[in-house]
Amino acid sequence: MPGWLSPIIKITILHTNDFHARFEPVSKYDSGCGEEDNAEGKCFGGSARLVTAINEARARSDNSILVDGGDQFQGTLFYTYYKGKLAAEMMNKMGYTAMTVGNHEFDDGPEVLRGFVDAVNFPILMSNADISGEALLRDVIQKSVVIEQAGEKIGLIGLTPEDTDELASPGPNVIFSDPSEAVQGEVDRLTAMGVNKIIVLSHSGYLVDQRVAANTTGVDVIVGGHSNTLLSNTNDRADGAYPTMVGDTAIVQAYAYGKFLGELNVTFDDAGRILEAIGEPLIMDGSVDEDGATKDRIAEAAEPLEAIRNQVVAMSAAAIEGDRSVCRVQECEMGNLVADAMLARVADQGVQIAIANSGGLRASIDAGEVTMGEVLTVLPFQNTLATFQISGQGVIDALENSVSQVEEVAGRFAQVAGLKYTWDPKVAPNEGRIVEVLVAQDGGYVPIDPAALYSVVTNNYVRNGGDGYKMFRDGLNAYDYGPGLEVVLAEYMAEQGSYAPYLDGRISVK
Repeated sequence: MPGWLSPIIKITILHTNDFHARFEPVSKYDSGCGEEDNAEGKCFGGSARLVTAINEARARSDNSILVDGGDQFQGTLFYTYYKGKLAAEMMNKMGYTAMTVGNHEFDDGPEVLRGFVDAVNFPILMSNADISGEALLRDVIQKSVVIEQAGEKIGLIGLTPEDTDELASPGPNVIFSDPSEAVQGEVDRLTAMGVNKIIVLSHSGYLVDQRVAANTTGVDVIVGGHSNTLLSNTNDRADGAYPTMVGDTAIVQAYAYGKFLGELNVTFDDAGRILEAIGEPLIMDGSVDEDGATKDRIAEAAEPLEAIRNQVVAMSAAAIEGDRSVCRVQECEMGNLVADAMLARVADQGVQIAIANSGGLRASIDAGEVTMGEVLTVLPFQNTLATFQISGQGVIDALENSVSQVEEVAGRFAQVAGLKYTWDPKVAPNEGRIVEVLVAQDGGYVPIDPAALYSVVTNNYVRNGGDGYKMFRDGLNAYDYGPGLEVVLAEYMAEQGSYAPYLDGRISVK
């Protein structure tokens, strides 16, 4: 009959991603933010604000879910001390519906991830990995799950980076696969069960999410992570619209570190087609009240950490830029500082070149006193200094890997000391983007000799092939057990007096 309309189903998708153990508020630099600054409204995020914001958002909607796009692990002393236990406690308190596995959930191997899975009271999802050979995970992580909301079945599918074996430590028994194929397989299975509203929780990055949306059918919403992308219709620093539409698929992401709570309101018709998808990430600034009980609990959890992180180890004359949006695509101040510190530490051993993966640099540092807590926020991975020898061609190959994923803002981008390099973004990845490499010698720079042997310092993660640096695995005279990188940086800065950050053109674009 004329005038008849299909039933309308409305759901609010609340979402976070890349929280990285930022249980306490953070500064505008994504590093620690003191209680005095917090009281003045200068800080962002923190679990106590998220609790308030989530409760308020739920009150605005009679049908909502709360999901996470991965990487709850790693980033502050809280993770170093508690591993996944505090994350599980806070996520249970906030009432998450589901989460996907981020690459950093594998930083301490399947064992710590298994402990986290056992501690949470919601499903952990990952569709594009064969875990049948990993006894710790095969019975506890699902590819997808069907939940019921207001009488409607909704399918949730998890995705993790296809190169997680290069980014973390999943061990030899977890085999990762193509995201689009994995998602389509789960969509087809869920559709056959009569599920027509499907949400992918994807820790794969904004570009990969767009490819998955274009290469699959039946996906309604992708809640993203991994690339720390801010999507927004109002923020002038956003990388795209919220949501970004690819065909009929709505893609969202909410930056990182708990600075935003994503809130997407989706209206479906009875056939599962999206009629409307609108929303905006909500900034967790000083206008959001902190939940008192949560704040007290985090303060209690922080007590064992205080003596370590409050120790003043250095001074900085100015803010040191370490933001991933800079350091993963070009020379940056934090990259120069860390690479310089690494090289200075082993220069008396004849080491000539330092290579630091930008993915290992996790925050900026503001001007003034620098505490060990701030250093650990920049370098949270407990990596050690690693030295080895490799041919000049091996160095060139490593730099080629470094610039192979710049468009994806990947963490393999190399910050360096002891050399300069020039790359050409117009050349296809791994097809000769590196056009010049110069090595420091006798107070100047000379072209690298592909046949010569060079001594290199990096961190143990990169030396063992992390971030795609597989050519380093075969390095000669390798030693992976130097001092902790955070100790190297703290002591180097202390030696500088008041450290002055700088750029000097060691990385350039043709």
